[in-house]
Amino acid sequence: MNTIIYPWQNELWERLANARQRLPHALLLRGRHGTGKFGFSLQLTRSLLCERPGADGHACGICASCGWFDQNNHPDYRLLTPEQEGGNGEDENPTVSPKSKKTQISVTQIRELASFLGLSSHRGGGLRIALIHPAETLNAASANALLKMLEEPPADAVFILVSHQPHRLLPTIVSRCQKIDMPVPDTDSALQWLSERGMRDADSWLQYAGGSPLTVLTDMEEGAKQPDKLWQALSMGARLDPFVTAPLCMAQGMEAAINALQKWVYDLISCHLTQQVRYHAQQTSALQALIKSVDFGLLLDFQHKLDEARKSATHPLNNELQLENLLLQYTQMFSTQI
Repeated sequence: MNTIIYPWQNELWERLANARQRLPHALLLRGRHGTGKFGFSLQLTRSLLCERPGADGHACGICASCGWFDQNNHPDYRLLTPEQEGGNGEDENPTVSPKSKKTQISVTQIRELASFLGLSSHRGGGLRIALIHPAETLNAASANALLKMLEEPPADAVFILVSHQPHRLLPTIVSRCQKIDMPVPDTDSALQWLSERGMRDADSWLQYAGGSPLTVLTDMEEGAKQPDKLWQALSMGARLDPFVTAPLCMAQGMEAAINALQKWVYDLISCHLTQQVRYHAQQTSALQALIKSVDFGLLLDFQHKLDEARKSATHPLNNELQLENLLLQYTQMFSTQI
């Protein structure tokens, strides 16, 4: 179980450790994907459940509570993720096959959590902790069910919500949590950390990952490749062939393809407004050439359509046809060929 505190989280850990006795009933750990939020939340949970935490706030690692947690069977702890099957497998979306990968936290899971929190602590007087990750995968029914618990929280219960996209959470849920912005390492620190793990020449990877070193580490360890051919195609602007480019996108998977398009469009907008790019430094010249012929209104509209497509990226749709339509709209943003 990954309960690592990363170097860029040390200051935050010390602050929370000092406030251990004054923590509210609900925390929202929010921040960029790939910066170690989930590992931090696990270490915090382990510490709060520990019978003899150290002066530095870390769990002792030897008490019965730590043993239960490390074996993933602590009686006072529940982890809610989309991958779990709630209860008898029932879900509020009957069209989803039980064998399909779940993409939402169901209302059944929240109801079971309510039953769990209705019981007394196994240790008597100790905390019970619910960790929800990622919190934005709550659907409408499960979010409203959770909100009821946050409005009248059970005694000695702590909710820890982890979110990469907090804007997708109900504002009423956010308002009932203490919001903690998870830190991101500066570029030099991130590159040093990656170098210490054998990741060389990670500069462009780190930039494309938006400064998230754990994303870079995972991608490089798995032998992932940056979408150079897709970037070359997008650089063609109006001359891009949607039917040739769509398979390049599909090779990455639908969610990764939409993410790649979103990053490209973000840099087009940024280049237009500030002459700066965030994700594609090596393609700066191509981006600068493209913005000379782009219709900025259509560009903003296309960004919105990508945001909508991202929400359904994991749904069983005709993904290649959807990508062809998006790429066709992309070519229509440019008034002249590049």
